[in-house]
Amino acid sequence: MSHVPHELADEFPEYVEKIHDLKTSNAHFAKLADEYHDINREIHRLETRVEAADESVEKDLRHKRLALKDEINTLLNG
Repeated sequence: MSHVPHELADEFPEYVEKIHDLKTSNAHFAKLADEYHDINREIHRLETRVEAADESVEKDLRHKRLALKDEINTLLNG
């Protein structure tokens, strides 16, 4: 378990500019990035025990974050 948030800029440092450009020019990408950010922050709050949740909830959130990251990666490399 990591207590470091997985921000998109940290996950894809080579695409920081492209992430910014896509967030402003592609509504679908912007929605994915926003959803990723929201889920990522929620996971971080659970990891740092700011909020409490069942293990299965945290696991489901991690799966959602990974699926979003995969879709974002596809768009960045497409």
